[in-house]
Amino acid sequence: MGANEDWYEWHRPYDEPGSPLAARLAVVQRHITDWLDSRPGELLTCVSVCAGQGRDLLGVLEHRDDARRIRARLIESDPRNVAVAEAHIARAGLTGVEVLRADAGQLGNYAGAIPADLVLFAGVLGNVTDSDARSCVAAFPALCAARGTVIWTRTRQPPDLTPSLRGWLAEEGFEELAFEAPPDATYSVGVHRLTVPPRPLTAGRMFTFVR
Repeated sequence: MGANEDWYEWHRPYDEPGSPLAARLAVVQRHITDWLDSRPGELLTCVSVCAGQGRDLLGVLEHRDDARRIRARLIESDPRNVAVAEAHIARAGLTGVEVLRADAGQLGNYAGAIPADLVLFAGVLGNVTDSDARSCVAAFPALCAARGTVIWTRTRQPPDLTPSLRGWLAEEGFEELAFEAPPDATYSVGVHRLTVPPRPLTAGRMFTFVR
């Protein structure tokens, strides 16, 4: 992650009602909930990229009676955020969720967690170069299981990359299930499902944080 950002302190606005981060979190959690409800009774896998404190996924699973059918890996490099996520997991009894303290930009750190039915890519695409954003989208078919879903976020502050991201996702074989871009905010949340066969994962680096 970027060396100039304190990614633990970055989470504080999540606790401020009405903040853009809190509003975005609610949208992401709603889509996670909708995804779970759309696949009742299935054993499902999830990977969360640059998971931070895991508030999006953990905040949903802790309130569900069927949380045990989810196997998830949260990949996060900041040790303080890892500790918060691990404490949340223990408190909620989410035995199927693990946190890996590692660089989510390195594809080798996904071994054993992919292909995943759900890939959470929140808070990543606004902190990488446009070239790396394209590389991320190109890697999505290797991260996803068949018919896997990606939930991603990106700011629409100029220059707005979201039109390109949505086009790249279509090129990579994803259908758009939802795209939310509130007129009173700059964040956006996309939900896309893979419609082509998953691809093998290749070694290397997917992205580097620049913020």
